[in-house]
Amino acid sequence: MNFVKQSLATAALSLTLVCALALPATAQDLKIGVVNVPLLMDRAPQTKAAMDALQEEFAPRQREFTASAKELEDLTAKLKTDAAVMGETERRNAEKKLRDLQRDVQRMQNEFQEDLNLRQNEELGKLQRSLLVEVQGYAQEQGYDLVVGDGVLFASKAVNITEEVLRTIESNYTANTKP
Repeated sequence: MNFVKQSLATAALSLTLVCALALPATAQDLKIGVVNVPLLMDRAPQTKAAMDALQEEFAPRQREFTASAKELEDLTAKLKTDAAVMGETERRNAEKKLRDLQRDVQRMQNEFQEDLNLRQNEELGKLQRSLLVEVQGYAQEQGYDLVVGDGVLFASKAVNITEEVLRTIESNYTANTKP
């Protein structure tokens, strides 16, 4: 019985030594890269295109909100200057109109901000998925075994492939957007 345990322990130790000696040889053959995803998101041409499209999409509502805010500002100034000479009923009606307009402007601003945030999140989600596909394609073309993104605390310049991936993304974007 003791002999069996000793034989198993020897076999396990031998297997561990073989694996430990083989691991450095295998690890040297791995090609590993690191991508700074926030930098990629910030500098990718798709990001600017998506943000420009959102700006254009929400510009009419922004103008409408700005006009209402200006109207509120003008009405507030008018009420301040004319309140002393207004009759009681006229002043009450003007104050009610001002409160209603304040409520409308506040509601309009909240709805605008919520809709804008929702659309930005949708577009950023699409952009992230698109960039992930681009990074995966680059890694496969260049023969990388492992590409790491978020959660990296340090990466030397030797393994940081962000700039190379960004150049590939830019050239693919340019090629796909030409008429």
